[in-house]
Amino acid sequence: MTLLDLLDILGTFVFAVSGGFRATRHSLDFLGVMVLAVTTGIGGGLIRDMLLGATPAAAITSELYLGVCIVGGLVVWFGARHVALQWNRVMFADAIGLGVFTAIGAAKGAAFGLGPIGVAIMAALTATGGGVVRDLLVREIPAVVRHDFYATATLIGAGVFLGTAAAGASLPIQLWTTIIVTSGLRFYAMFKGVNLPRIEIVTEEEPSGHM
Repeated sequence: MTLLDLLDILGTFVFAVSGGFRATRHSLDFLGVMVLAVTTGIGGGLIRDMLLGATPAAAITSELYLGVCIVGGLVVWFGARHVALQWNRVMFADAIGLGVFTAIGAAKGAAFGLGPIGVAIMAALTATGGGVVRDLLVREIPAVVRHDFYATATLIGAGVFLGTAAAGASLPIQLWTTIIVTSGLRFYAMFKGVNLPRIEIVTEEEPSGHM
């Protein structure tokens, strides 16, 4: 097992923990915690493989990833308070997972012969798809379009992957450069509070009509 494989497993576990923890915020039961943990952990990869026609999806054929997600859900169920106390560390690992999933998604898109836009979409879906499904299941606006320099980091990471590929770099260099840049951007955004600008529309109150 390579270091990239280990980071992939770590990313899956941390994403699963974040999904399970979101369930606790909505007072869901044990099944709800496990569903959100699995959805967040492998949802992005499932969506990517379905769109690519790579079926059955790798996340389903490998019991390892399902097992990792279940363990993540159990960690939240039995230790939610401890997870909350260690949330900064969870988010640190989440940033690493974001970079790993971005690199894996971009590489898989390129392996299927997709163009630059397709590669960027596969990278973004792999890294953020599970979180989007998680938020929709609990009726929240997906975090990737609401706040945080999250999806943007994956798109920049995909651009780095494409740039290193065009420069003739080997696949390991493409992957690791993408991971470092994507995770580094996420770290910077977390510590500096960087967000994309939002549209603020201020409406004046209509007159009441009273004389």
